[in-house]
Amino acid sequence: MVSLKANAFTGTYGVNYGRIADNLPPPESVVTLLKAARIKNTRIYDADHSVLTAFANSGIEIIVGLGNEFLKDIAANGERAVDWIKENIEPFVPKTRIVGIAVGNEILGSTGGQDLWEALVPAVKNMYLALERLQLANSIQLSSPHSEAVFATSFPPSAGAFREEIMPYMRPLLQFFSQVGSPFYINAYPFLAYISDPTHIDVNYALFKKNPGIFDTKTKLHYDNMFMAQIDAAYAALEKVGYTKMEVIVSETGWASKGDPNEVGATLKNARTYNYNLKKLLYKKKGTPYKPHTPIKAYIFALFNENLKPGPTSERNFGLFKPDGSVAYHIGFTGINSAPSLKVRFLIFVIVYSLRLIRAYSLLLPV
Repeated sequence: MVSLKANAFTGTYGVNYGRIADNLPPPESVVTLLKAARIKNTRIYDADHSVLTAFANSGIEIIVGLGNEFLKDIAANGERAVDWIKENIEPFVPKTRIVGIAVGNEILGSTGGQDLWEALVPAVKNMYLALERLQLANSIQLSSPHSEAVFATSFPPSAGAFREEIMPYMRPLLQFFSQVGSPFYINAYPFLAYISDPTHIDVNYALFKKNPGIFDTKTKLHYDNMFMAQIDAAYAALEKVGYTKMEVIVSETGWASKGDPNEVGATLKNARTYNYNLKKLLYKKKGTPYKPHTPIKAYIFALFNENLKPGPTSERNFGLFKPDGSVAYHIGFTGINSAPSLKVRFLIFVIVYSLRLIRAYSLLLPV
């Protein structure tokens, strides 16, 4: 089997475009917003046709999602995979730059049931064969994002290891992705780690702020932020099962701006600090302590707050932007409905003041 030539992530900074809400702008406005913010990589959780149509000719690269609910059907029948791609991918390329398909989300390690675990690898293989058959395998990369629940240990980073009970499913998945050149996608959230144990985790370590950090005695490496430590834990887990060259990409990370009383640290200030520092880090194209020459790539969660998401309050408050397109907090992005810039406000002031002067002068002139 030949390796895929597709690369689903050509930059270092992407944003997840979740849409579990009833107050979001239309997809056409979202394209305008992403262009204004100069965000060139995005990921959606389905293959919504209105979104894919709106993204045509935008130049924005998009990963679409094959929902968990389709896995069993596609695993059992390769023709279903062909039909899904014919319906949801073929009509939109190449005008819409669909560069990847995420097959399921957080399947292994989830409580979704062993039948879903068993369906994942056959579904991935059938999707790949369908892409090959439709001559799309060289332009569209397959992935399957995981949660931190796939790890038995992740601290210190060098101790990173997968849970034994998922290995009968993780091992063949990694083997296949290695053959076709796909990276390992992980949803890494220092926010979730911090709120689960705020007594023992330094919030500054989670927020990229000044702190003593941690020292990994095995690798002799120092970590001054949890985000990089989580990525290197994934690299350590991959190495332990023989995949030393597989790239780790963060498919989700972010910080909630609001939460329930027990969600310590879910504040607007912390969300701004985390996402501002993360954006700075990603734009530097810097690597981790263990992989210094491999630039970190990450999709931020999320573009908007999603007011219909179930669960704790934090789930509905990860957005970088408000539904009207203005920024939720300032980290250097321009929203489509943001207040006028200082320069624009100054020009407005000059015009208004000049008009007033002209009017005042005209009143002094003889009739």
